[in-house]
Amino acid sequence: MAAKKNFPLRIDPALYEALERWAGEEFRSVNGHIEFLLRESLRRAGRLPDRKTGEDRP
Repeated sequence: MAAKKNFPLRIDPALYEALERWAGEEFRSVNGHIEFLLRESLRRAGRLPDRKTGEDRP
């Protein structure tokens, strides 16, 4: 497994609470759910590099 980048995140408390509820419903940690949401958003926008080639997907 590749090392993960750590960074601080400032977030509105109400937004965090909503994420916390959603993550719980999906049986994920808040951190895992944020990562999932970001990955899905990048994939849908065609900006997530292909794991095999390293190139952005069209």
